[in-house]
Amino acid sequence: MSPSNPPTALSARDIRKSYGEKEILRGISVDVRKGEHIAIIGPSGSGKSTFIRCLNALEVPDAGTIDLQGERVFDAERRVPVASVRALRKRVGMVFQSFNLFATHTALENVSLAQRRVLGRDRASAAQRSAELLERVGLAEHMHKRPNQLSGGQQQRVAIARSLALDPEVILFDEPTSAIDPEMRVEVLKVMKELAEGGMTMLMVTHEIQFAQEAADRVMFIADGAVLGLGTPDEILVEPEHERIRRFVNALSGVM
Repeated sequence: MSPSNPPTALSARDIRKSYGEKEILRGISVDVRKGEHIAIIGPSGSGKSTFIRCLNALEVPDAGTIDLQGERVFDAERRVPVASVRALRKRVGMVFQSFNLFATHTALENVSLAQRRVLGRDRASAAQRSAELLERVGLAEHMHKRPNQLSGGQQQRVAIARSLALDPEVILFDEPTSAIDPEMRVEVLKVMKELAEGGMTMLMVTHEIQFAQEAADRVMFIADGAVLGLGTPDEILVEPEHERIRRFVNALSGVM
């Protein structure tokens, strides 16, 4: 496989999800190439977060399939064993809007705990890996601090390090800067951009249009549970053909 035509890392087909009579996802499909970065944008309540949570079975789709590296890892028509769901979540990491850190643990301990429980690493090996990752996200001097001693941006970087610690094949980001003060967002976006430049396969729900334009290979626009556009940042963010996308981008950019 040539570098210009990398293999598919993740393939989602006809993902559907309803809550009662309300249909949230109306059959979303996407192929994500290895090392590709896809930004997912769209209005609030459009199904973006539900879709990305379906990709590692935090939300169980009502219909559809998910393949990783060509291997079927989820099929809504078949009963999925708990062990298979756990394996999927290990291979597809997740960074949430809220940081979900243990308040009584240091940054180092927060990153180490998942490795010990999920990967079975011993305490010393997990701590060494955690220290390396916290240095990677710019927190070497803060690894022995607890969450309440860290800013929102620093806590989110701990959460990113925790996800990386499980050596995932794909990382999902669900609006990772939405719970952070504006002046702190830049440090999280910087880490995400560095991950993208390092070849990590990423899907990112975001309202950061400039970041999407700079860091994403493709942008997906979701509205009313369906994909209205999927293309390069220029195709979706600069010269969108769909009027709904144009209105959304203009509103975020402050263009009347």
